[in-house]
Amino acid sequence: MKGKGKKMLIMALILVMGMLSACTSDSSSGDGKEEGKKKSGGADGEIAGELEIQYFVGGYGDGWWKSVIEGFKEKYPNVEIVEHAGPDINTEMKTRWISNNPPDVVYIDGNGSSETQMISDGQLMDLSDWAKDLKLEDGSPLLESFISPAEELDGGAIYTLPLVFDTWGVWYDNAWFQEKGWEAPKDFDSWLASMKQIKKDTGIAPFITTGQYPQYFQRGVLNPAFAAAGGEDLLNDLSDGVVEAWESEEVMEVMKKVEAMVDAGMVDKGFAARSHTQTQMNFIMHENAYIPVGFWLPTEMKADTPEDFEYGFMPTPMNDNGDAMALVPDIRPVAIAKEAENPEAAKAFVEYLFTEENAQKFAESTGAIMNLKNVDLSKNEQVPEFLKGINDMINNPGSIEIYNRNTPEGKDQKISIEMTDELHVQIVELLMGRIDAEKFVQTMRDKAKELRN
Repeated sequence: MKGKGKKMLIMALILVMGMLSACTSDSSSGDGKEEGKKKSGGADGEIAGELEIQYFVGGYGDGWWKSVIEGFKEKYPNVEIVEHAGPDINTEMKTRWISNNPPDVVYIDGNGSSETQMISDGQLMDLSDWAKDLKLEDGSPLLESFISPAEELDGGAIYTLPLVFDTWGVWYDNAWFQEKGWEAPKDFDSWLASMKQIKKDTGIAPFITTGQYPQYFQRGVLNPAFAAAGGEDLLNDLSDGVVEAWESEEVMEVMKKVEAMVDAGMVDKGFAARSHTQTQMNFIMHENAYIPVGFWLPTEMKADTPEDFEYGFMPTPMNDNGDAMALVPDIRPVAIAKEAENPEAAKAFVEYLFTEENAQKFAESTGAIMNLKNVDLSKNEQVPEFLKGINDMINNPGSIEIYNRNTPEGKDQKISIEMTDELHVQIVELLMGRIDAEKFVQTMRDKAKELRN
C-alpha cells in the first residue's frame, strides 16, 4: 500500500506541476503574448491596459506631454502608460516600427521622423471614420475646429491629426526696435528699407540665417514668399518639381527680392558656417536684427535670452505692398499605429489631447499654439505677449493669409526630396553672392526637367 500511495502522490505532483507550467507558459513574454495581454483594453470596452506613447523632445521640451499624461491617467486610472521620449527617440524606435511592433500613439516631429514615409509604408491607422465623429467640449466637430485642416489622402483617408500649429516667420527684438524708433515692416519694400536703416544706425548686417541648415531659409523666407506670390498651387508645384512653376514670373520676382537683400549687404556674411543655435545666439545678442525661425525660438533660447529682450514675431514680409502677409503652417501631427495593440486606449488618449485646457497648457509650456481655432489666450497670464498677438492674428485673418503646404510634401516623394536637396545648395550659393536670381531659377528649372524626363 505504501508503494502504491507513493506512486499516486508522485502522479498528483506531476499533474499539479503540469498545471502550473501551463499557467506560466500562458503569461510568458517569449512569444509576445504577455505584451499583448498587458496592452489590451479591459472588458466591455473599458479603457485599460498598457498604452505606449512615442514623442520627440526638442525645442518645446517635454513639460506639456508630462502634464497631459498625468491628466489622462487621472481620467483613466486603469491605463498604464509607457513613455518613449527624447531628442533621439525616432532613431531609437525605428527597429520597433520596422518589425511591426510599434508603440500605440506617435507624435510625428523631429529628426528621423517622416509622416510621408510612415503613410507610404502603411504604418499608420486610417482614422477617417472615427475622427469624423469626434467633438470638442462645446459640441463642435473636431475636424471643423482645426486652424490648418487634417489632410485627406487616398480618397478621403485621414492618417494623422494636426496637433501643433507651428509656422516660420521673422523674429526681432521689440524692445530694441522701440528704443531705436524702428518700425516692424509690413511688406518687402518696408522690410528692405528697415534693414538698410538698421545697418546705417548700428553697422551690423541685419539679417541672419543658418547655412548649415538651409531649410530655415526655405521654410522661413522662400515658402511664404512663394505662397504670397502665387498661392498654394505655386508653393506645392515647386516642391513637386513642376517645370512650368519654376519658369513662372512669380518665382523670378521672389528670387529677385532675395538677390536685392544680398546685393545691399543685408545678409550676415558668416551665415554659411553657422548652426541654427549659433545664429540664434547672435540674434539675441543684437549682432543681427532679423532671423527666420519657428515658434520654438523663445523656449529654446530661454536660458540665454537677456532680461530686457522682448521677442517680436511677424509673418515673413516678402509680400508686395498692399498684399496680405503669408503664413505657411508647419504642422506637427499625432497618429495611431496601424498595428497598435491597444487601439481603444490610443483613441481615448488622442481625443483627450484636443481640449481647451490642454490647449491653454500647451501655450503656457511651449510658447507655441495647438492647432485649434478660437482658443482665447488673452487672459492667460502665463502666455507670453508675442504669442497672444500671433494667436489673435491667426484667428482673426485679414492682414495675413494662411497657405497650406501639402503633406506628405510632394506628390512624388523622390522628386520632392531631390528638388529640396538642390534647393538647399542653391540657397547657400545665392545668399553668399556666388550666383544671381537668374542662375538660381535656371538651376532649379533644369533640375525639375531632369527629374521629370
